[in-house]
Amino acid sequence: MNQSLSSPEFSSLTRSLGLNALFPGNASLTTAAVGYTVDAWQRFVLYADVMRQRGNQYAEHLAERTPNVLDFRAELLMDGRELPRPVNYGLVRIIPPDDLSTGPDPVSAQDPGRRRPFVVFDPRAGHGPGIGGFKRDSEIGAALRAGHPCYFVGFLPDPIPGQTIEDVMRAEAAFLEKVISLHPESPGKPAVIGNCQAGWQVLMTAAMRPELFGPIIVAGAPVSYWAGWRGKNPMRYTGGLLGGSWLTALTSDLGSGRFDGAWLVQNFENLNPANTIWHKGYSLYANVDTEAPRYLGFEKYWGGHVFLNGDEMQYIVDNLFVGNRLTSAELVLSDGTRLDLRNIRSPILVFCSYGDNITPPPQALGWITDLYATDAELLEHDQTIVYATHDSIGHLGIFVSSSTGRKEHSEFISHIDLIDLLPAGLYEAHISDKTDATPHAELVEGDHLLSISRRSVEDVNQIVQPDADSDRRFATAAWLSNLNLGLYRALFQPWVRACTTPLSTYALTALHPLRVAYEMCSDRNPLAAVVRDQADRVRAARVSVDADNPFLQMQRLVSDSIEASLDLYRDVRDNACEKTFEAIYGAPWLQALAGFGWDRDGHAVSARVKPGVAPEQHTRAAREHERLRAEVAMGGLVEAGVRALLFVLRTRGEADERRFNLARELLRTRSDRGILSLKQIFRQQAELLRLYPDAALAALPGMLDGAPGSEVRAVARDVDRLSTTLTLDENERNDLARVLDIFEAAAKSKAPRQAAIQQQAG
Repeated sequence: MNQSLSSPEFSSLTRSLGLNALFPGNASLTTAAVGYTVDAWQRFVLYADVMRQRGNQYAEHLAERTPNVLDFRAELLMDGRELPRPVNYGLVRIIPPDDLSTGPDPVSAQDPGRRRPFVVFDPRAGHGPGIGGFKRDSEIGAALRAGHPCYFVGFLPDPIPGQTIEDVMRAEAAFLEKVISLHPESPGKPAVIGNCQAGWQVLMTAAMRPELFGPIIVAGAPVSYWAGWRGKNPMRYTGGLLGGSWLTALTSDLGSGRFDGAWLVQNFENLNPANTIWHKGYSLYANVDTEAPRYLGFEKYWGGHVFLNGDEMQYIVDNLFVGNRLTSAELVLSDGTRLDLRNIRSPILVFCSYGDNITPPPQALGWITDLYATDAELLEHDQTIVYATHDSIGHLGIFVSSSTGRKEHSEFISHIDLIDLLPAGLYEAHISDKTDATPHAELVEGDHLLSISRRSVEDVNQIVQPDADSDRRFATAAWLSNLNLGLYRALFQPWVRACTTPLSTYALTALHPLRVAYEMCSDRNPLAAVVRDQADRVRAARVSVDADNPFLQMQRLVSDSIEASLDLYRDVRDNACEKTFEAIYGAPWLQALAGFGWDRDGHAVSARVKPGVAPEQHTRAAREHERLRAEVAMGGLVEAGVRALLFVLRTRGEADERRFNLARELLRTRSDRGILSLKQIFRQQAELLRLYPDAALAALPGMLDGAPGSEVRAVARDVDRLSTTLTLDENERNDLARVLDIFEAAAKSKAPRQAAIQQQAG
């Protein structure tokens, strides 16, 4: 029961206690003070009880056989512990709830009953698995709602001794092989979602085994670790300020070869002290009557700390966080395979947010400018990259937010085949609300409209804002990190390992500040029973003050001032960290020691050299161009229609779901080929128009030869309808008239021949 403290009973209470004498002539203020005091005490008791529930939930969650926070039932398909190189990962099939069952597939004529499967990979960054399916409106929920079979790759809290990052990659490849085998008639290879730290690992696996992947969505995933905006992204300086990765090795040694993920979580917590120290708890306290379920649900994920092998974490820090070697194609597997992200043949969709202080857009998109100096290089590697940015959502909101699940993820998943059809190039995705004023709104699925615009490497440069001086400082930090790590291993590591015992390891783990906060507030605490009983009494007689209570307003002002003070502390701290990092690693003498001095002409030696295009890639591209040139006149009515449509829209540089939905339906009536064949047609015709536009257009009459005139005119009407779905500019209208004339001339040339055939038949 929740009553108001502005009732007459409390006015009577203040009079009986003689409290009106405290504020003579202002009985209402006295009533407000008493009411606020009672309300504040009750909220404190309820807050303490929520903390007790949180501690119990923490213990119960860790005691589960496979701790996760999935909101969906799942069936285990593959246990990574049974692989030749065992890992603590597993593949499960998501069992669709009754209201989210897989539906018919309007895309593929080959498989009219199913859509391509989705596989969601969750990050192993200190927390347990399940964030990709934490809510009904999540990535998994969006995939199920769109009718896709869905699979999830999670992990256990403890790693298999000796497992490595390469072992995990090979396990991920084995999981995808399993999914592919379960869907032999899928309209395409599985679409894959990699969240946060799982994003870079999915990209590494795709570079190793590109043939296993359909479209790849990487959400909030850091890939270019040195990138960032000066004055805004302090987390990237942490490794350098700690002297490099020697501390990672020390932490793993103290953990008897395991790295405690709680340290990673604490790094995230330290980014925003106002939220960690005050706002998160205060928000629960101030709204304890309604906030508890949401708070406990999130804390179940946030407190599910997991472990990594020391070698795994060392590899990540040395090669990625500090070394930044992934986007320079420097990583080589044990079998000699070089991990080059340019080898990925599937479309890559990068989703990031300007409000994300853990993976800001420069770190999510910087790999593009790290790998490619020009658009020509990207096209030569036949790579398709789409990026989408959000204005304000935070890092966890990318995966957890219901609004994001209903909007961005739903649009990306619902139109994954549109993304898969895009020819090589760089694009930006936009999502807007569908309104009554939206042209051809009947062609828009759902409440939002997805459009994709062509972009250039220079456009991404404007977001990333690469800084050669900053790269030199980070490269110097990486050099010093290797030096310090070598010194630690040579001078201190043997002593640390000799002094580490199972008891010391257990004590360090159990006494981690984050764990203590959960453990101390649970039913194990002798005072827990008192808190529980008091909370039950408060709930039975709960009263609250009105929102305009002056003391409640004062409470909010105090809270705001505390948050502002902590934000000021954060800003001063981050500024000091940035200045310190720049002063240390910007020192010319240290950069010279690291090998980043100046050449004979006095120019600074570049610390970040793009991989460039290998000679064999030039050879492969030349052979591909020769093959395309030989096939410029090949194809039939469908190929001619697609070529004509792409010719009309070639300068627009946009793809729109309205045209795609219409084209998909029209093409299904013209061809019995599935989405895979249509993808090949679209990509090949786009490439021919890019390389040989005049020859490709001149070949259209020959491609129409042999088709009945009525069918030629029908395809021409389709091209006209598709082109004019949205408004064309003058040049596009002229190009449309040009291709329609070609089709009409081809149809007319068949009239005498068809008449002769009919006479002979008569």
